[in-house]
Amino acid sequence: MPETQPQDAPLDRRWLAAMIERALTEDLGGNPGRDVTTQATIAEDAVVTGELVARESGVLAGIDVLDEILRQVAVRWNLPVPEVRVFKKDGESVSPHDVIAEFAGLGRVILTAERTLLNLMSHASGIATHTRMWADALVGTTARVLDTRKTTPMLRELEKYAVRCGGGVNKRMGLYDVALIKDNHVVAVGGVAEAIAAVQTHFPGVAIQVEVERLAQAHEAIDAGARFLMLDNMSESAMIEVVREVRAREGEVGRVELEATGGLTLGRAAAVAATGVDYLSVGALTHSSPALDLALDLH
Repeated sequence: MPETQPQDAPLDRRWLAAMIERALTEDLGGNPGRDVTTQATIAEDAVVTGELVARESGVLAGIDVLDEILRQVAVRWNLPVPEVRVFKKDGESVSPHDVIAEFAGLGRVILTAERTLLNLMSHASGIATHTRMWADALVGTTARVLDTRKTTPMLRELEKYAVRCGGGVNKRMGLYDVALIKDNHVVAVGGVAEAIAAVQTHFPGVAIQVEVERLAQAHEAIDAGARFLMLDNMSESAMIEVVREVRAREGEVGRVELEATGGLTLGRAAAVAATGVDYLSVGALTHSSPALDLALDLH
C-alpha cells in the first residue's frame, strides 16, 4: 500500500553516486573523459566563486547532487574538491534570485560539472514544484497525490524522491514490490479472483491492487480479497457511487483503499478528492513536469 512505502526516506546516496558517474561518463565521453572547451580555456589552477540561484519560484529537490557531482569531477582529474555552502533544503520553497548555495574552487571542476548538475537539479525541482501544486490543491481533503511508474528510465529514485519533496506519496517503486492487476492480467488468467490467487500463491505477502472501471468490478475484486482498488477513468458521479458502496462493506471486509486515476487535472483535483477516495495518482508528476529554472552564476 502507498503509505507503507518509505515516504520519509532520503535520497539514496549510493544510487546517486552511481547515477552521476554514468551521467558524467556520458557527457565527458569516457572516464576520466574530457571537457575540450573548459580544459582549453580555463587554466588548471584558476579559482572561481559563484552561486547556484533560482530563476523562478518553485520547490527545491536534489540538493545532494551538488556535492556529489563536484566531488566526482574533481576525483576524475585528481583536483581539489570545491567548497560548497548550502542555504536551502530539499522541500523548501525558492523564489527568483534566491541563493541556493555558494561555491568556490577550481574553474575546471565547476564548469565541467555545471550542465549535468543543472539538468538533474532542475528536473527534480520541477517535479517537486508540480507535486506541491497538487498537494496544495488537496489541502482540506483527506486525499493524497500519488506518483506512478511513468518515470524516466534510470532516474526513478531521483524522481520519486522529488515527489516526496513536493508533498506527494510514492505508490510503488517498481514491478517487484506491489502487484497491480489490470484488465490484461485478468483476461490472461481467466478472472479477478484467479489473478489474485495466482499472485498470492507465487508471491505471498506482496500487496495487491486491482484496477476497476465499474462498480460491479469493485465488488468482484473485494469478494476476491482485494483491499486496494484503482478506479480507472471514472466520472466523479461514478466514483461517488463506488466509494459509497465500498465504504458500506468495510464493516464486513475491513478497510479498502481507493485510488482515482486517469484524466485527472488540477482543476478537478478537489472535486475528485471530495468523492471520498484516498488517493489521486498522477503520472504527469514524473513524465511531464517542466524543469525549474536554476542557474549557476560565476562572480
